[in-house]
Amino acid sequence: MIVTERLDLVPATTGSVRAALDGAVALSGALKARVPDTWPPEYVDDAALQFTIARLEEDPSAAGWWMYFMVLRGAPPAGRVLIGTGGFSGPPSPDGTVEVGYGIVNEYQRRGYATEAVGGMLAHAFAFPAVSRVMAETLPALEPSIGVLKKCGFSFIGDGSGPGIIRFELTRGSYGRPGGAPGLGRPGR
Repeated sequence: MIVTERLDLVPATTGSVRAALDGAVALSGALKARVPDTWPPEYVDDAALQFTIARLEEDPSAAGWWMYFMVLRGAPPAGRVLIGTGGFSGPPSPDGTVEVGYGIVNEYQRRGYATEAVGGMLAHAFAFPAVSRVMAETLPALEPSIGVLKKCGFSFIGDGSGPGIIRFELTRGSYGRPGGAPGLGRPGR
């Protein structure tokens, strides 16, 4: 688990992802968190969940390099609330690159949770010496997402993997420097 100031980033398991496919009640039970009516965030669909299950089944030891459920810790009566997902597109490549992604349900956006979660994921990634850079892709119209990346120290580097997609990166050398990622997370707790 990746722990930040307000969030628990819970690594997906085949069981928790299957629960997500089964609906809010099953997912709530699996994560011991309330699932809001606006669940899931944009871009988290059945195909993405099935993809995650397939990757976890291929290599269970790589679970920390795939999807995480973002759970906001809270006091009763609200308690723990599932507010989004984030994670990586797989283990580090041979050149030391990982890609990060994230999404927050609508009613929890614009509160700094995505920035906090990305900070935690960066701390997790750069805790591994094999990771030399973290990439992220987004759409030019997603200004809040671009803002998250900039706050975390990413630099725009150009076109992404498809038409209309743009790419950002944060290198190990820039991480933790002024203007670099703030190191908001504590991996492995």
